[in-house]
Amino acid sequence: MMDNRSGPYAALLLRLILGTMFLAHGLTKLLVLTPAGTADLFQRVGFPGFLAYPIIAFEIGAGVMLVLGIYARWIAAIAFIQLLVASTVHFGNGWSFSNPKGGWEYPVFLALTALALALLGDGIYVLKRSGTP
Repeated sequence: MMDNRSGPYAALLLRLILGTMFLAHGLTKLLVLTPAGTADLFQRVGFPGFLAYPIIAFEIGAGVMLVLGIYARWIAAIAFIQLLVASTVHFGNGWSFSNPKGGWEYPVFLALTALALALLGDGIYVLKRSGTP
């Protein structure tokens, strides 16, 4: 039986976790790998290098929007797609993310977490509600 009283809190928790993860990954690409280094990494794994720049912007922007609860359901739906595409780099490396070059376990888990948030909705304590996708 689903407890509708806790659903908004579950969505809040997913929003905060996913938002923090996006901020961490986006800021790592920006400040540690650098945009040029991230573009080089993208090229080495088969993506066009120029995609690094909008991905960095999306990850940082999405992270902030998810944490603050700004159109979170829509951001999570977009993140689901972005994370599935990112997962393709790891499909040939096996399941476990501890495999050499990282398996697909972690990125697919994150993608499904984003999908769960998109299905649950924005949750509580939001600045701007998404409405229904």
